[in-house]
Amino acid sequence: MLNVSVIIKLEPDFSEGNVSYNSDGTLNRAETKNILGPHSAIACNAAFYCKVKYGAHISIGTMGPPLAESALKQAQVLTDAEELNLYSDRLFAGADTLATAEVLKNGVENMFGGNKIDIVFSGHRASDGETGQTGPQTAWKLGYTFLGNVIDFHIDLDRKVIIAKRLISLQGMDNIIEEIESPLPVFITIDPSYRSIFNTVSQRLAANKLSKEGRKHSEEYGQILRIFDSKKLNLDPKRVGLPGSPTIVYRVERIPRAKTNRKTEFIDAANPNNLTPITTKIIQILSGK
Repeated sequence: MLNVSVIIKLEPDFSEGNVSYNSDGTLNRAETKNILGPHSAIACNAAFYCKVKYGAHISIGTMGPPLAESALKQAQVLTDAEELNLYSDRLFAGADTLATAEVLKNGVENMFGGNKIDIVFSGHRASDGETGQTGPQTAWKLGYTFLGNVIDFHIDLDRKVIIAKRLISLQGMDNIIEEIESPLPVFITIDPSYRSIFNTVSQRLAANKLSKEGRKHSEEYGQILRIFDSKKLNLDPKRVGLPGSPTIVYRVERIPRAKTNRKTEFIDAANPNNLTPITTKIIQILSGK
């Protein structure tokens, strides 16, 4: 049996344009609209691919306040996971990437009753951090081989190895595709360009069936939800939250919206005479006049 986990994150919905911060520079999630992070959703798609193609069991974990349950519910729709895990404790508040990795590492080790996880997926980065450090740091703490920027993969179940393709930069050249083989277990951060492709009819039928089950089970996600605090994860309070975070937020400043001098003019296209001045002006601009 292939055991797969996904580390996800509840992130601010920046499309709303309203993000609230606390006085110490940390994000005030209670007053900010939050969603399942887009990169986390892509990682969920990769785990779902493993479920369809290899019959994997999926466990999802996230660190956050109680409202982070909403991210787990959204992830359940995408994965039809067997297990949902919320790591929530006031001691975790204000954690940087290293302190977060400490919680996630212990969380992964408690998935499926402590059974070994073969593959841990996470997003490329989080939109509210943009560091891309939590995945590699968690892999390091777990002692797992880390594979970043993965765009495609194949698993040899008999040999217990993964063959992955990933994007790398080499001698100043971008978008070089490297194919690499590694024994399981591995920790993978999925590249934003990843797409799950089901090549056979049986895989497509299975994907459709499991997708329906995922949507149904998401309405009853509380039945498979497990909540862990620092004591249940056997964590040292000095290694989590603000005490365990070497990163210091000195100040948070809002970037003012730039003023614009552009104007909008609505044209009635039903009248051809209204289009002549516009096309004339476009031609003048393109010709540099």
